[in-house]
Amino acid sequence: MARRREVSLDFPRAWVEFVDPADEEQVFRCDVTWLTSRWTCIFAAGCHGIVAGRPDDGCCTHGAFFSDRADEQRVRRFASELSPETWQLHREGRRGIATVDDGNRRTRTVDGACIFLNRPGFPGGQGCALHAHALRTGRHPLETKPDVCWQLPVRRTFEHVTRPDDTEVLVVTIGEYDRRGWGAGGHDLHWWCTGSTEAHVAAEPLFRTYAAELSALMGSAAYAELAKLCRQRLATAPPACAVAPHPADRS
Repeated sequence: MARRREVSLDFPRAWVEFVDPADEEQVFRCDVTWLTSRWTCIFAAGCHGIVAGRPDDGCCTHGAFFSDRADEQRVRRFASELSPETWQLHREGRRGIATVDDGNRRTRTVDGACIFLNRPGFPGGQGCALHAHALRTGRHPLETKPDVCWQLPVRRTFEHVTRPDDTEVLVVTIGEYDRRGWGAGGHDLHWWCTGSTEAHVAAEPLFRTYAAELSALMGSAAYAELAKLCRQRLATAPPACAVAPHPADRS
């Protein structure tokens, strides 16, 4: 199936592995092809949206699944700080922000998109009301938004591994949340940004622009080690001759 302005899902990648400086029983496996790429979010600046005909939704069309009860409670707390001037669907939101979908809780959708999405033309500004609230109040958006929203498009997975000497470690993989990350339905998305040349236009590599998110996902010590390894990769291999560069960077 042809992808609109997207590179293939399969291409060579470079990875690094290192022991978590804060936990010797945990190993990080990180996709430096992705983390040194020039991806950036282009919401409202060329994003085509994940559903055809709804580019203004970005990836907010289906709402956000909560990772756990604490995630939902945190979002509810910040939602209570929003006003009709900052949240277009404030009145609707007071009737409830969550619903159950196939046994899992997620944010409700209203008129085809997440209840927190302010639509174009709203005087309080287009985009996620929780994201904007963070910026207005001096917070980082990862504090106010559902976990899945601030983590995307970085994907973290866990695997318990028994080594040949019978020692066990937890391998934490930090990589690209490409179409496959969504499961089988990811192949049906109208457009997805991580493989699009249009979204690989940042002035700085992802490991720098997502420093706060990666630190939250990995811990500060592990992020510092990752950043060092990414800097070494960039210093020793200019983009034109780097081993396994992200193909979407070559636009």
